[in-house]
Amino acid sequence: MASVYPTNEFKKNVKLEIDNIPYSIVEFQHVSPGKGSAFTRTKLKNLLNGNVIERTFKSGDRVPAANVEMKEMQFLFKDNNGFNFMNSENYEQIVISVEQIGEQSNFMMDNMSVQVLFYNDKPITVDLPTFVELTVAETAPAFKGDTVTGGTKPAKLETGAMVNVPFHISEGDKIRVDTRDSSYVEKVNK
Repeated sequence: MASVYPTNEFKKNVKLEIDNIPYSIVEFQHVSPGKGSAFTRTKLKNLLNGNVIERTFKSGDRVPAANVEMKEMQFLFKDNNGFNFMNSENYEQIVISVEQIGEQSNFMMDNMSVQVLFYNDKPITVDLPTFVELTVAETAPAFKGDTVTGGTKPAKLETGAMVNVPFHISEGDKIRVDTRDSSYVEKVNK
């Protein structure tokens, strides 16, 4: 990992530190106008609160790398303090607050492996697998002929998350869900 990034080394997902806040590059564009000096236009995502900002850097600027590290951890359980995770390598346990996890908690199951991003040795965000398989706990029953319309109905999953599913899905069915946008992907065969 570089300790500083010159603007010509900017790439998507590079982690930078600006004003003591870690950012990840979402988009970047190197611009060489016919008149004047070149510059790089970026969109940066704040890793602490998720806000996206736009920032322009002059050609040749050097930006410090953020002191971040991604660790694979196992979700153990939720209690009054927050969500408890364990490092599978050294069995160290940490607690991450409900606010830091956000809506992703709707798809977390006990013993699930997740990626935890640390900034200056403090956990700041959790990245779930892109797809998770969960069981439908509650949904309206399917009626003959419902599949013709191709519509959807709400379903409550075993974790409490609500997802729109096709009419043919019943209680007890296992489905695959995209955690990025909370959408139904497919029914999983048992």
